Amino acid sequence: MPPLTRRHTLLTLAAASLAPGLASAQARIDKPIKLVVPYPPGGTTDLLARAVAPRLSERLGQPVIVENRAGAGGAIGSQQVAKAPPDGSTLLFATIATHGIIPALKQPPPYDPVRDFAPVTLVAGTPNVLLANNDLPVRTLADLLALARAKPGNLNFGSTSQGGSPHMSGELLKLMARIDMVHVPYKGGGPMLLDLIGGQIQVAFDNLPSAMAHIQAGKVRALGVTTARRWPATPEIPTIAEAGVPGYEMSAWFGIVAPGGTPAAITTLLQREIAAILRLPEVEKQFLALGAEPGGMSPDDFTRFIAQDRDRWVRVGANGGVKLE
Repeated sequence: MPPLTRRHTLLTLAAASLAPGLASAQARIDKPIKLVVPYPPGGTTDLLARAVAPRLSERLGQPVIVENRAGAGGAIGSQQVAKAPPDGSTLLFATIATHGIIPALKQPPPYDPVRDFAPVTLVAGTPNVLLANNDLPVRTLADLLALARAKPGNLNFGSTSQGGSPHMSGELLKLMARIDMVHVPYKGGGPMLLDLIGGQIQVAFDNLPSAMAHIQAGKVRALGVTTARRWPATPEIPTIAEAGVPGYEMSAWFGIVAPGGTPAAITTLLQREIAAILRLPEVEKQFLALGAEPGGMSPDDFTRFIAQDRDRWVRVGANGGVKLE
């Protein structure tokens, strides 16, 4: 996927701040705003949405209500927003799954990722992390790979949803490391982590922000992050590439989109206010503590970013044979 670097983030924020602002200055949203999170409470998408929502409410002078509409790997909530009035009063906290993976690997998805949405901005990028149950006799990724090869098909790996970036992180590991593990999809990170801690599944992939507290409390063992470099918030966790699977790389992203047909003045207004929130020192500190890097790119840049990521997953599906039923 396109790189999520601090330099890129700052450049896109600077470009947005220099863009003409007359139309967005005149734009207003005159009713309460519903921010749909297409996953259950407690996961990374939910955590990030609830960090942004109250501050966006203050800046716009309207209530911003987070509504969890989980199901079908994020497709149910996405479809709901696709059908909403294009007036800025209903927004979707979109993810790599809803707008990159599902549209590329599931035919046909229940919505058109291009026609049915108007991108607003990237909110954050995060690594995923490979986790192991504490009772599993592995301490490193090399240990896990050896166990998986000795007992093909005997290990279960959990993910937050069918078709989400944690699921695809596992499929990519299986493909590149040539191991056989059984995928167990959950309806969100919360129930998956409970089963991992309880030993119902042996390993799991999760977004780093929702797993961070459990890692720090020693409830699960982190074997590797999916990004090309170690993550600044967790420098002690090696990358999967350096720990035994050279060339492995995967990142998750989260952003806000509006229904298709939403006026550019509205999406520009929303982007500027959200970008300003993401520049606040306390928000940046909160995101980095969670293991997330703040975004803020313009609607046009975010549109291109989503398209590039979706094209990547089309290639993964074609070359790796990964499909979603």
